[in-house]
Formats: sequence, structure tokens, C-alpha cells
Amino acid sequence: MTPPATPSAATPPGPQEQAALPKIVVVGLGPSDERLLTAETVRLLADAADDDRLVLRTRRHPAAAVVPHAPSFDDVYETADSFEEVYQTIVDRLADAARQGETIVYAVPGSPIVAEHTVELLLADDRVATELVPALSFVDLAWVRLGIDPLAEGVRIVDGRDFATAAAGERGPLLVAQCDQQHVLSDIKLSVDSAEVAEPIEVTVIQRLGLDDELISTVPWDDLDRSVEPDHLTSIYIPRLAAPIAGEMARFGWLVERLRKECPWDSAQTHQSLRRHLLEEAYEVLEAIDELDEETGEGFELLEEELGDLLFQVFIHAELAAEAGYFTVADVARGITDKLYGRHPHVFGAGADDDNPTVDELLTDWEAQKKTEKQRDSVMDGVPAVLPALLFASKVQKKAAGAGHPVSIDRHYDFGDIGDIGDEAAFGDVLMAVVSQAREADVDPEQALRMAAKRAELVFRAHEAAADEHADEEC
Repeated sequence: MTPPATPSAATPPGPQEQAALPKIVVVGLGPSDERLLTAETVRLLADAADDDRLVLRTRRHPAAAVVPHAPSFDDVYETADSFEEVYQTIVDRLADAARQGETIVYAVPGSPIVAEHTVELLLADDRVATELVPALSFVDLAWVRLGIDPLAEGVRIVDGRDFATAAAGERGPLLVAQCDQQHVLSDIKLSVDSAEVAEPIEVTVIQRLGLDDELISTVPWDDLDRSVEPDHLTSIYIPRLAAPIAGEMARFGWLVERLRKECPWDSAQTHQSLRRHLLEEAYEVLEAIDELDEETGEGFELLEEELGDLLFQVFIHAELAAEAGYFTVADVARGITDKLYGRHPHVFGAGADDDNPTVDELLTDWEAQKKTEKQRDSVMDGVPAVLPALLFASKVQKKAAGAGHPVSIDRHYDFGDIGDIGDEAAFGDVLMAVVSQAREADVDPEQALRMAAKRAELVFRAHEAAADEHADEEC
């Protein structure tokens, strides 16, 4: 089985082209010995062995004993420098053998479609037509031994050799296959920051499923690479690593969707009818923050509850939009993630480690970015007109300062003997004095402040327009 000089990486051929190609039939040897082989696999193995058309990926499998004289690719594992080289060499040899004129039967451990990279390569290879014969996989036995429904639990299957990238961001549960060497277990343990490991956590180690010496045990996370002696039939089950954020969000989304369908109050809501509830919940979060005592931890339980109420507002607005066909809560999350990535080039961009902008520089850059992204004529276009007056005034001044043109107050007033106004309490007294004078003068302080902020906004817009016009003339 000499490999061809140049292996092909083209897209797989269509049905008519495949009919004329050399054929490879892939069968699975199941998860243990011959007792779990399918009848079709037994027949194909016997027929191919008689005609010298059978080849095993490896003889290191209990069911390989049913075809004791069949050749294997174990020699490739002994001479190749990497697993990628092993897989490609096997595929090349199979393609070369199939081109000799007879259908080749290729037997792999477990199921042909589960964790079998050589099969992935064969299916994508345009030199041969590949047919898969269903078989039991180790995962079929694993669910039984673990006593779990993988659909109900939302289990994800990952390769132990690629755990660091395949399981990135995952919180469990995870079934980790091909944990066949000590260093693989070490890499799995070390790839997870200790802060992400939920306490207490035990890992279930699954070895030699379906054989007489089958072993299922539990070990503490820290002992994963110390107390386990792995072999080529070893897998591990990780129930959870940390708080299952994705799962809880999905469950919450399901609840909101059901409330919209079955609860009379929730089903009657609109974006407009929910406006006041959104505002109320936001203020209740602020109130909970004001009552926090970070030294004693008092108040965090209330903050958690109030944040939940606010989160419900986000989800129900997203559900209303989804029902109308506009966007889902997943789109909301994706949008803010993409936006924050774009707004933080000093964190995620090229050369981020070498870039140390100041807070003032970041504010200026953010305002310029938002103006460009949203195609605004002014950075003031992002200030909601419905904000309370004090917040509106604060926003206007922050926007102007962030753009490099702080709002200045030309007139100064003497409010009497109010002491040192260098701290928050004193400034509060100044504001109280202003409100008192406004009440005595029969002036609405809310409206007066709003109009003053509006005038400051208009002055800034005029300055901004003049600066832009001057810049255009210079260009």
C-alpha cells in the first residue's frame, strides 16, 4: 500500500462521480469485544478477510480478535512523527489499495462516525467513494454506565487531545474521549484555571467499557493526572466546571417564551406597556447598589434578585421582537459582544499588550467610534431626551468633555455661606439650595435645568459643526 505522490484535498465528488470511483467500506468494531459487533459488521469482516480486502486501523482493540490474520496500520503509528501524519498516511494507503480494483473494507474502533479522523479525511477525499456502516460507539455504553440522558443533560463530546481549544468556554457537562496517555490528562487539568473549577468536583473515569475488566471510578479534579492509569479505552466525564451560564440562560429564555404563550399578563404586554416596568426595575437595581455593604457582604442577595428582575425585562423585550421576526436574545448578546470587541482594540486588537491608553484617551476614542458607527451628525445624538434633568445635564457635559470640548459655565452665583464645596455632601447642599431658590421664585427646577442643558447641547453642536467645516476646508 504505497501512498501516491500527491494526495488530493479537493471537495468530495458527487453521487454520479462516486459510482465510478474506487470504493472503501468503513465498518466499526464497536466499543468492546465481539459481543457488541453488529451482524452486518460480522458478515463484512468475514467476507473481506477471506478475499484479503480487509485492513484494520489498529489491532489494539478487543474485537480485532475476530479477524486474527487481518493486517493493520499499527506500523504507521510507530514510524510517523505526528498524529496528523498517521491519519493522512492511512488515508493515502487506503486510496492506493482501493485503486487496485476491489472494494476495501476498513475496520475502525467504535463507530466510524464518532471521533474517527481518518474517516473524516476519507469522506473529503475525491480519490475514493466512502461508505459507512453503522456501529455502536463507546458513547452508547457511556450513557448507560453513567445513567444519564445526554440530550436532557446537554452533554458535549470533546477530544481529550484537543481539550484546551475544543472545550474553551464550556462549563459542562463534558464527555472527554481519547484520554489514552498521562500527559493528555495533565493537559486537560492544566488547561482549566483553578478558579473555573466548581467546588467540590469529582470526575468520572470510564475505562474498558463492555469488557470483563471494565472500570468506572470517580477521582477529585486535582488528582486527575495522578491517580488514573490511562489506556487506549479511557474516557472521562466532567459534570460541570463552573456556573452553567449558557444552560441557565437557555432555561430562562424557555421560561419567558412560555410565559408569553400561557400567562394572560405576559401575553398582553407590548414594548410600550413595558416601558415603565423597565425604568422601575433599573431604579430598583440602583437602590440595591446603594444599599450594598461590600465589607460585610450585606445586600448582595438583594442585588442578585433585582438584577434578575432587570434581566427579565431584557428577555421579554427580545421575545417580543423575536415574535415579530426582528431579532432574538441571542442576537442581542451577539451584537453587544461584537460591539465591545470592536470598542476595545487595546484589549483584543493586534499589539494590544503594547498599547496602554489613558482613560481620557479611551473616552475620546469611544465617542468618535460611536459617532462613525451610528452615522451621527453629533455625539450628542446619543443622549436620550427622556432622561431626568440632572442625568441629562451630566450626559451632555460628559459627551462634550469626551469629545475634547468641555462645557463651560460663564456665570457664577453666590449661594451664601455654604462652606467648603469640595466634597459630595457640600455639592448636594448647593443643589438643595438651588432647588429651594427655584421653589421660592416659582420656577420648575427640573425644567430649568433641562433647558440649560439643552442650550449647552446646542452651543456644543454649533461648535462641533464649525470645527467639522473648518476641517473640510483644510482638506
